[in-house]
Amino acid sequence: MNARGTTVRNLLVAWIAMVLMACGQHDGGGSTGPQYSSQGQETGREYVFAIHPLNNPVRLLEIYGPVIDYLNRNIVEASFRLEASRNYEEFEKKLYGRQFHFALPNPYQTLTSLQYGYHVIAKMGDDDKFTGVILVRRDSGIKQVRDLKGKKVSYPAATALAATMMPQYYLQTHGLDVNSDIENLYVGSQESSIMNVYLGQVAAAATWPLPWEAFQNENPEKARELEVRWETDPLINNGVVARDDMPASLVKRVAEVLVSLHASEEGRHMLARMPLSRFELADDQRYHVIDEFLRRFSQAVRPLDAMQK
Repeated sequence: MNARGTTVRNLLVAWIAMVLMACGQHDGGGSTGPQYSSQGQETGREYVFAIHPLNNPVRLLEIYGPVIDYLNRNIVEASFRLEASRNYEEFEKKLYGRQFHFALPNPYQTLTSLQYGYHVIAKMGDDDKFTGVILVRRDSGIKQVRDLKGKKVSYPAATALAATMMPQYYLQTHGLDVNSDIENLYVGSQESSIMNVYLGQVAAAATWPLPWEAFQNENPEKARELEVRWETDPLINNGVVARDDMPASLVKRVAEVLVSLHASEEGRHMLARMPLSRFELADDQRYHVIDEFLRRFSQAVRPLDAMQK
């Protein structure tokens, strides 16, 4: 087919798509569940699967790259590309701008993404590990929360739920005014937060168990100089979301592949690097448990609108 013929064909396909979309907009069905496209995906189409900054971009690609490769091998009619963001602000801008087809946001971002046409299809398991931990150097002499007064504390980002918001709420409700008694430093990643306290640049570092476990495995000598001084209560773990214009058959298949990872040796090896025992099926409703924590956080620490980027 010549270039002119290709252009005409593309315009025709686009016109048909717009007509179908218009018909869908006038459909009187009152379904309140997740709505995805009923059309099959184009063979070989590339879909962006983004992971929020659980790790620095290089480390994130090392851990989640094999998972995306696994999706590509097991869903042959589609192609997936992993996207890593430099920081939380960049990730959230793209997520809320609907630039991702699939994503793994933290629970706060998961809940917020529902306002932008995403739906929860799965989640990371091990909710008991979704806690905030506050690390100090073993030689710091810091024993009580009040010992942090006048000192610096590092966090990955203002909108990191387990690694920032939950630790800040813990400190606020255990004797510190987070907004005036300490200096809060948002350093961009979990590894940077941990390294800041190791290097003595801050008195304490907030993170969550998964990156802390990974740090201990990969940097045992450095990790031995640190210890967990405080740990928060747990909340629900990170979600997997799909944009609402994704083909329903593809959404279902992605969820099935992820939740079956623990059933194979290869999958268990990938999960162990996260480290995680499994993914689980989930829906939007599961993440409304975050609302109550966000309400308490907003009242005690800082208003939610102050966290919007």
